Formats: sequence, C-alpha cells, structure tokens
Amino acid sequence: MDEHNMLHKANEISKFFASYPHEEAVAGIQNHLRMYWVPRMRRQIIDYVENGGTELHPLGVEAVKRLDAPVIRS
Repeated sequence: MDEHNMLHKANEISKFFASYPHEEAVAGIQNHLRMYWVPRMRRQIIDYVENGGTELHPLGVEAVKRLDAPVIRS
C-alpha cells in the first residue's frame, strides 16, 4: 500500500479512538489493525514505526508497538 494512504488510514483509526481512555484507545487501535488489516499491511506499518516514521498519531505508534503482543480481554 502507498505509505501516504497507509498513514492516512492508521491516523483516522487513531483519531476515532482518541476520545477513549488511553489504554482502551490503544487496545482498540491494536484490535482494529489485527482484525481488518491483512498481514502485509500490518508488517508495513510495523516497519514504518520501527524505522522511525514520524507521521503516525502517538496512539497509533503505541498500538503498532504492541501488535506482536496478545490482546488481553477483560
């Protein structure tokens, strides 16, 4: 996917969850990326964050860094 398009999509997801409590927002973004983004797209956003990309919303960055961790449901 084009990087600009990927960032736009990820930032829109992050903005949606931004009004939630912090941990709930990060978990919501993480869950959305897991459920609706194909592995290739997840790998691309992970690579973007790992390589110091700066245009992703801070909640999105935090969620991406947790993508390899299991989702904990209450």
